Amino acid sequence: GMWQFMYNTAKLYGLQMDSFSDERYDPVLACRAAAQYLSDAYAIFGDWYLAIASYNCGSGNVNKAIRRSGGKTDFWAIYNYLPRETRGYIPQFIGATYLINYYKEHGLKPTPMNLPPEVDTIHVSRNLHFKQISENIGITLDELRAVNPQFIHDIVPGTETRTYVLNIPRNYTSAFIDKEAEIYEYH
Repeated sequence: GMWQFMYNTAKLYGLQMDSFSDERYDPVLACRAAAQYLSDAYAIFGDWYLAIASYNCGSGNVNKAIRRSGGKTDFWAIYNYLPRETRGYIPQFIGATYLINYYKEHGLKPTPMNLPPEVDTIHVSRNLHFKQISENIGITLDELRAVNPQFIHDIVPGTETRTYVLNIPRNYTSAFIDKEAEIYEYH
């Protein structure tokens, strides 16, 4: 997913993964989990660079680097004790942050990008295949997949005990609501 959560860390932060869905790919849930991880790491280390470094290599590796440095708690002081990838992670982060804030001063222009469509959320508590939705309201499977990357097999695995959130582009919301019964009955 966008935050590249390891399986165990994702579980620890409440993301569900099974054969039908992987919430590491859900932009909203994964961003909330990443924000919580970073907040927790900052509470532990008291330094944003160390919190971000721990996101990259794990808090155990950051703690090990702190011990090897003689107890220093500054990223640059423990730099040589961190994994090689993490040593590059913070400078890249600083560079990206600088670029976001000072691109104009360097004569750079952001490349226009296509934002994903605005979506509404539908709470699903029964199995629902994307094809059922597509065939009834005219949305393409690719459009559904684009706004629901967490569902692995084009199936929302809703159950009576667990509700899943299905994202629908706003321009299809009324059609979904109007045809909801037909959507669930369609085979």
